[in-house]
Amino acid sequence: MHAVQFAEHGDRDVIEYAEVPDPEPARGEVLVDVKAGALNHLDVWTRRGLPGVDLELPHTPGSDAAGVVEAVGADVDRFGPGDRVAVAAGVSCGSCEFCRDGDPTLCPRFAIIGEHRPGVHAELAAVPAENLVPVPGGVDWPTAAAAPLVFGTAWRMLHTRADVTAGERVLVLGASGGVGHAAVQIAAHAGCEVFATASTEAKRRHAADCGADHTIDYEATDFADRVRDLTDGRGVDVVIDHVGAATYPDSLASLAKGGRLVTCGATTGPNPDAGLNRIFWNQLSVIGSTMATPGELDDVLELVWDGTLEPRIRETLPMSETAAAHRLLEDREGFGKVAVIPDSER
Repeated sequence: MHAVQFAEHGDRDVIEYAEVPDPEPARGEVLVDVKAGALNHLDVWTRRGLPGVDLELPHTPGSDAAGVVEAVGADVDRFGPGDRVAVAAGVSCGSCEFCRDGDPTLCPRFAIIGEHRPGVHAELAAVPAENLVPVPGGVDWPTAAAAPLVFGTAWRMLHTRADVTAGERVLVLGASGGVGHAAVQIAAHAGCEVFATASTEAKRRHAADCGADHTIDYEATDFADRVRDLTDGRGVDVVIDHVGAATYPDSLASLAKGGRLVTCGATTGPNPDAGLNRIFWNQLSVIGSTMATPGELDDVLELVWDGTLEPRIRETLPMSETAAAHRLLEDREGFGKVAVIPDSER
């Protein structure tokens, strides 16, 4: 079979679409005939190299994929050949206090397929059965591949960590990205008044189409000032921020008294000024969030599968052109997700 791989960390030129041995499903695993994959910024960071993540090279990236079950290993009874499935990328130990308590995202050994272990951007992928979710027959493959990671992440951020309620005001930063465009839709579905930042008029139109009530050009104006203008000086109840150091001060400044900042990433750096004076005086909460539990993922995917929520696909490319797909993410071109299709499927 062929798989996306890199044998060293670096720029996009390290990416290959290489011929590799077919995988065999081990005990508890399912062999998936991959019909589509989808990229996340995590794929870019993994390719470049992440501090503290020591990968066995060559490495196959990819946390998002969907396809048809080809075969199952021993002790697998949840799926059988021919079943349609998508990958849920979070891996946990299953036995620690957090796993037993129903929140595997807090597991000390929590890992992500495609980041800490081999990924699924390949013609065939052997995946633990517990990391697969069923996909209904009417859902197309790019949608099935693009939904789990970003919609699960955004659902947990808004519903579990921020505990949003109808009528609250929610600011989503980077609304054109995977998590961002999912968060806009989920917040709107929850009955919130949604504010969204994006850098171009086209992206802002897409954000409005996803449910944003107000869109802000963060390159033309200070978004915290604009939020204050739009809320008569009050601010928003929740900020969804995956950008990090570059936006953190304005994220805090955008919050109303008692507001919550929820972060799932730090694209522009992990160490901003803490802003403790603003945090204690305005009684703000800064809340971390990572991925989603199986139950959270089930809840949000039910809304994706029935069409209530929609992963927007900005481009679909052959898997052999994964380097070009990385460029689309790095150059911030377009709105939504980038999908890749195994060349054998095209």
